[in-house]
Amino acid sequence: MILLKHIHKKFKNNHVLKGIDLEVSKGDVVTIIGPSGSGKTTLLRCVNYLEKPDEGTISIHDLTIQTKKPVKKDILQLRRRTAMVFQHYNLFENKTVLENVTEGLIVAQKKSKKMAREIGIDILTKVGLADKINAYPQQLSGGQKQRVGIARALALNPDVILFDEPTSALDPEMVGEVLEIIREIASGGVTMMIVTHEIDFAREVSNRVVFMDDGQIIEQGPPDDILIHPKQERTRKFLKRIMKEPDFTI
Repeated sequence: MILLKHIHKKFKNNHVLKGIDLEVSKGDVVTIIGPSGSGKTTLLRCVNYLEKPDEGTISIHDLTIQTKKPVKKDILQLRRRTAMVFQHYNLFENKTVLENVTEGLIVAQKKSKKMAREIGIDILTKVGLADKINAYPQQLSGGQKQRVGIARALALNPDVILFDEPTSALDPEMVGEVLEIIREIASGGVTMMIVTHEIDFAREVSNRVVFMDDGQIIEQGPPDDILIHPKQERTRKFLKRIMKEPDFTI
C-alpha cells in the first residue's frame, strides 16, 4: 500500500534521512521509535510531502512520485490520500471545533457544507466531543484539542493517518485519553504510521515497530521482536535508557 524507496533528506549539511526503505501494508499500524534527531518526524513529513525528499520514490497504491522530478498534481493526490495528526494540534483558533473538522472536507474534498457537517458531527461523536462542536480551541484541554486533530484526520477518510508524537505536548493525565482514541481507531483497521516515545503503547497497538537512529532504520519487526528481543546493540541501548525496567532479552 505504502512503499518508500531510498528516501534521502538533507537540511544544508545535515543528512537527516539516509536511504530509507519502508513498506506499510493496508491495515498496518507501524510505530516508529528512536532517539531525538533520528529522523522520525522528517520521515513522516516526507510521506505526505510536508517536506520534499531529495531522493527516492514514494508510492501509495497506484500513485508513485519520483522525488527528484515530482509532478504537482501527484503531490496534491498524495496529500489527499494522507492525513497528519500533529504534536501541537495545528487547529484554527478562530474556528469552532466543528469548523476545524469540516474545513478540509469543504475546501479540499469539495463536499457540501451540509454533508461536511454531518460527517464532522459523526466523527466528533466517535471521539467523545459531541458536546464541544461549537467550542473554540482556547476553550479546550490539550487532550480535547488533540482529539479534534484526530477527528479532522479521520473525517478525510485517508488511506493512511500519520501521527507525529501525538501525546508529547500533553500533560501526563491527558495522555491516556488520546492513546485510547488511537487504540479504537487501530482496532477498526485504519492504516497508521505513528511516531511515538510511548513504548508500552507501541508494543500494544502496533503490528510492526521500526527503530530509527541517525537517519536510518536499524531494525524493524513485530513489537516483541524489537522491544523484547532486539537483535541490534543500538536498539538495546536505546530501550535500556528510556524504559524504567527494560525487560528485553539478549
